[in-house]
Amino acid sequence: MATMRQIAAAAGVSAKTVSRVFNDDPHVLPETRERVESIMRELDYVPNSLATAFRSGRPSVIGVAVPDIVDPFFAEIARAVERTARDHDMSTLVTSLGDDPDRERAVLEPMLRRQLAGVVLAPIGDDQSSLAAWASRTPFVFVDRAPGGLTADAFTQDDFGGAFAATTHLVEHGHDRIAFVGDQLALPTTAERLRGYRAALTEAGLPADEELIVLGAATREGAARALATVGSRATALFSSNAVCTMALLPALAEPPLPLVAFGDFPLAELLRPSVSVITQDPEALGRLAAQRIIDRLDRPDGRYRRSTVLPVHLVERDSCRAASAVR
Repeated sequence: MATMRQIAAAAGVSAKTVSRVFNDDPHVLPETRERVESIMRELDYVPNSLATAFRSGRPSVIGVAVPDIVDPFFAEIARAVERTARDHDMSTLVTSLGDDPDRERAVLEPMLRRQLAGVVLAPIGDDQSSLAAWASRTPFVFVDRAPGGLTADAFTQDDFGGAFAATTHLVEHGHDRIAFVGDQLALPTTAERLRGYRAALTEAGLPADEELIVLGAATREGAARALATVGSRATALFSSNAVCTMALLPALAEPPLPLVAFGDFPLAELLRPSVSVITQDPEALGRLAAQRIIDRLDRPDGRYRRSTVLPVHLVERDSCRAASAVR
C-alpha cells in the first residue's frame, strides 16, 4: 500500500502538499492537485485514519449502540448515522446492547475504549450515571430514550402524545374497553406511552381497567399470554411498540381485535387488515444525533438544546375499525 511520502516523491511535492490535496485545501494550485490526485489513483492510496485523526485532533469514527440492530426501527437509526458520518468523511462502529439493563455498561465499554468521535446511544436501562466518566471526554447523544442520571443531548419522539392520539382514535371508533399491551415499564418509552394511554381514557371519561394493561408482550409467547389475559374483556388494542405488534399479530383471532400500534414496521400496510400506526421518524433521529456529534466536535463551545422531542403522527389504516368492517 502506498504511503503519503511515496505519493509525494512520485508527484515531486512535499508530503504536506499531498495532505492538503487529500483534505481539499483550496490553496493548492489546480495543476498540482491534478498531478497528485492522478498518482493517488494510480497507486490506490488509502490514508491512515489513525494518523489523520492524530493530525486533525478529531477521531473519525462514531459509535452507535442500540438494543437490537435487527429491529427495523433501530436499524434505520444506525443507517442514518452511517449516512451522515459518511458525508463528513467518517465511519461508524455499531453494536447491539441486548435487553438486559444490568449489562448495558459492560456491552458498551469495549466500544468506548476505542478512539471515538462520539456515541449515539439508545439505552436499555433507566440509569446511565455510570457513563459519566466516558461522557466527560466523548460526546454522547441519546436517541429514542432520554438518559437517566446523566446530562447529555437527546433526540426523542412524542411518546405521550402518540399514545394519547392512538387511544383517543380508538375511543372515537366507539371502543370503551381498550387494552394496553407493552413490553416492560423499565423502558421510559413504555412508561410514557402508558401515561398517554391513561390520559386519553381520563379525557374521554373512561376508567383505566388495570386488568387491561398487560406487559411482557415482546415475544410470541408473551404476546399470546397478553391476549389470553385480556381475553374477551377488551374491544380494542393499543400496542406500545412495533416489536410487540409483530409478536401479537400471529396470535390475534379471526376477525382480529381493532388495533393501533405505536411504530410502523415493514409490510404493515400490506397485511389484511392493514395496521393503523403512530409513525415515528428513525431516520431523523439518527441524522440529527450524528450531526449533533459533528457540531460539538466542530464547535465545542457552541450552545445546543439538550432535549429535542420530534412529533409523531397517526396513520389510519384498516385495523382500527370495527372488526366486522375489516373481514
